[in-house]
Amino acid sequence: MTRLVLFGAPIAIAVSILFSSGDSELPPSSPQPTEAAEAAAQAESPGRSAENDEKIAGLPPGLAAPAMKEIASQLVGSAEASTLDWRSQYGAIEDVGDGTGYTAGIIGFCSGTNDMLQLVEAYTKDHPDNPLAPFLEALREVDGTDSHEGLDPGFTDAWKAAAEDPAFRTAQNTMRDRLYFEPAVRLAKLDGLGTLGQFIYYDAMVLHGPGVEADGFYGIRDAAMASVDTAAEGGDEAQYLGAFLDESRSAILARKVQRDTTRIDTAQRVFLREGNLELKKPLVWQVYGETFRIP
Repeated sequence: MTRLVLFGAPIAIAVSILFSSGDSELPPSSPQPTEAAEAAAQAESPGRSAENDEKIAGLPPGLAAPAMKEIASQLVGSAEASTLDWRSQYGAIEDVGDGTGYTAGIIGFCSGTNDMLQLVEAYTKDHPDNPLAPFLEALREVDGTDSHEGLDPGFTDAWKAAAEDPAFRTAQNTMRDRLYFEPAVRLAKLDGLGTLGQFIYYDAMVLHGPGVEADGFYGIRDAAMASVDTAAEGGDEAQYLGAFLDESRSAILARKVQRDTTRIDTAQRVFLREGNLELKKPLVWQVYGETFRIP
């Protein structure tokens, strides 16, 4: 499964939120090939401040610790591709019929949600002769749609060929971290959440996309915060995470396709019920009825 909303928020929305939100951490703007959008894309954490940076620097690494980041990647891999071997997915690509065009790579970059375009643009900037470079203009044209126009035939083979290049695998890692992992973990820490909460934020960012709409990550967080205080606000961490998972689950069920909620019901909710707020091993969970284990 992958996100069903366009990546990020429109620039005008992001800017209006920035100037009305005080010191809260907010989503990146949706990058477009314009100077204004490029500037907006640089402000990926509008609430970033020296005070927040210092606060985060003084906290335990949590999900950002290498061993925990590996666990997070395995957990996401089980939900996105039914495998713990997430590194086997660099060359994976298919249209899963969810309205976002081609879904590919380790995090489900989509031709219709802007993140695939950002990835291929960044990779081509450093490696202009790569197999995906001839498809860049077509990716720009289909961005925001489920169309394959200009991509077929040849794009899937080009993706698989590019995935043989270590530089493209590194580019996927870098884009995953910049767009999803780092913003999610940073915001979770500012919300007073432990390692499990940081993972729940990360998985929701991947699944729903960092949109401000009701079914985007920031909309889901807003809804949860409206009903329960975060740990940073003095609330109970487990209670807040339960509310967040409720909102995330509701967003999944509101979809017309891909309405399976097992990544919440028989995975994240299990860890939460067990009180495993630091996501300590061993971990046992199910997704789509299949059992996974990290001993």
